Order: sequence, then structure tokens, then C-alpha cells
Amino acid sequence: MTKLRAVTFDYWHTLVAEHPGTLRRMQLERWDRLLARAGQRRDGSDIEAAFAKNWQRFEEHWWTNTGSYTPTDAVTFITQELSVEATDDLRTDLIDSYREVGETAELEVAPGLADCLRTLRDAGVRLGIVCDVGLTSSPTLRDRLGRLGVLEAFDAWSFSDETDVFKPAPEAFLAALDPLGVDPRDAAHIGDNERTDITGANALGMVSVRYEGLLRVTGLLESLRFEDLADHVIDDLAQLPQVLNIA
Repeated sequence: MTKLRAVTFDYWHTLVAEHPGTLRRMQLERWDRLLARAGQRRDGSDIEAAFAKNWQRFEEHWWTNTGSYTPTDAVTFITQELSVEATDDLRTDLIDSYREVGETAELEVAPGLADCLRTLRDAGVRLGIVCDVGLTSSPTLRDRLGRLGVLEAFDAWSFSDETDVFKPAPEAFLAALDPLGVDPRDAAHIGDNERTDITGANALGMVSVRYEGLLRVTGLLESLRFEDLADHVIDDLAQLPQVLNIA
């Protein structure tokens, strides 16, 4: 195998993961509090139902790759679903609540992440991130990695709310690889999702690695089914340099 010049990483469930349901629970609590403070209290079950419909709208954008779906879009949709009169101040507070939740939610860090990144960089490999953003914006996601002390390991990144394109589209990967000056055939991509990470990487001729570690830690792995499309499957990031013949 030709020595790889770059490795790109998915973000969620590859670098970090939320404890299942944490972000949604925290967001629902904030909406309940903000609506009550604005004199527009709604039943909790109605808020939760509106959130579920909103996530379906996000997933439509994600699956069809029809552009980003932002917290602003979410607030517009949910307030309409709840027949909330969204004043400028209330809209601002509701939109900002997504940032607040993203900044404060507890995250599970992939075991061995820092050592894995250090080993790859010491071997001269350039590193990137290719992330499909949900409702936590890229500045917040980068800030979380900075606070973990690993952001500086990455040389380039591609976040869908900045590129306006989701994986598996080639443009999502090339937005990280092009600044590195690396051909996809000289790079590997690691992620947890076969539809987005593995299919997209395979189409570009990248070495594809499916990572199961954080799915296992968060209890999500047993509910998923895979078609084994990846070149490699690992459950520990410590395995990655050796699997890629880098260390």
C-alpha cells in the first residue's frame, strides 16, 4: 500500500459523541424555560413533537443533500409548529440556545484520540475533519475540540454548515483535502456511518475505515446493521496507525 499523506476524520461518534439524548433533552429544557419567560408557555409534549418534526426536516436535507439546515431554520419551523409569536428577542434567545447547549453538553471523547493523532502527525501525515453538522454550529464544534486540546492537530476541515454540502458528496471530502494539497487516493477517511463516511470515501478512492468504538461506548452499536463496505473496521483508535501501515 502506498504511504498515505493524509487522514480525515468524521466528527460525531468518531472524535466525540454525546450521551444519547443529551443534546435533545437540554434543548427541550431551554425551550420550555424561554417560552415560559416570554409568556408563551407550551405543553412539553407539544414542544417535543415539534422537535421531532423539525429533526425529520433536517434529515430530509441531510439525506437528499439539499443544503444546510441551521438553528435559524429550526427556530422558524418549531415556532410555527407551536404557533409561537416569535419576537426578535425571543428568536435570538432560541437560536442562541443551540450554541449554549453545544458548548455545555457533556461529550464522550474517543479513547486514545490524542495519542492516535500524535502518532499520525509524528509520521508526517496531514490531518483533516469532514463533518456533517446537525444543529450545533461549526464554530462551537471547533471550540469543543480546542478545549479538549486536539484542535491544533488538524490542518484543515470541512463542516457542512460552511460548505453547504453533506457527505457522501465528493465536495465534502475535497473541501478538506484540497487545502492539504493531497489527492484522495493518497488519503484515508475514518468514520462511523457507512452511507456518508464509507460510501463517500470509497467513491473517491480513499482508504475507508469504519470506527465502532464510540458507538459501542454509547450503546448504539447493537441497534445498527452494516454491509461491511469499509476497507477496514476498528473499535479502538489506537489501531488506526497500524491498520493504515503508518506506524
